[in-house]
Amino acid sequence: MRWLRDNGLTIVLLLLFGGSILGQWVAGWHVANEDALRHDLPLMSLSAYAASPEFLSSVFENWESEFLQMSAYVVLTAILIQRGSAESRDPDESDLRDDQLELQAHKPDAPSILRWGPVWRALYARSLGIVLGLLFLLSFLIHWTQSAKVAAQEALAHGEAAPTTLAFLFDAQLWFESLQNWQSEFLSTAVLVVLSIFLRQRESPESKAVAAPHAQTGP
Repeated sequence: MRWLRDNGLTIVLLLLFGGSILGQWVAGWHVANEDALRHDLPLMSLSAYAASPEFLSSVFENWESEFLQMSAYVVLTAILIQRGSAESRDPDESDLRDDQLELQAHKPDAPSILRWGPVWRALYARSLGIVLGLLFLLSFLIHWTQSAKVAAQEALAHGEAAPTTLAFLFDAQLWFESLQNWQSEFLSTAVLVVLSIFLRQRESPESKAVAAPHAQTGP
């Protein structure tokens, strides 16, 4: 089917995502109940675990780092260059100037938002980085608040004063959870940028052509 062929990449990635998060949900539920048994606490149902701060914190802790990686990558590749990398724009090719973009906005197949005026054109021209940045902030917000609930539960269980949500923003635990993921995302992106200078993956848009010289920049 043509629809499956044309959307195969998204479909497969979403299926992989669905299977992964389902597995995380079930495995995390078992871990939570094993911990509850050790501490003589009541067990949770599978549905209750899905809404628990433990599960939500772990999910959005990961989403946060992924959206940070993508937003930083999109914005930084618009500003910075890595000569020879397939992941970099070619510094010798200039982008459309505002007046050129205005002219092209009136082409029949151009996105209609480009004809709404210069402010909308400017926003749309940066919309990918903006939306990815907002998704990062939303994921960080949920990770922070849910982790604060977990920390409060653990403090009360040990007879200690529970930290407030605002106080937890400055807690080392929150930043340990975040930074351990952030560093791996930045490292993997840097490795991809550098390896794409010298290595190839045939037919992938993330790679240069197999016979392309190492100095060629861009896919």
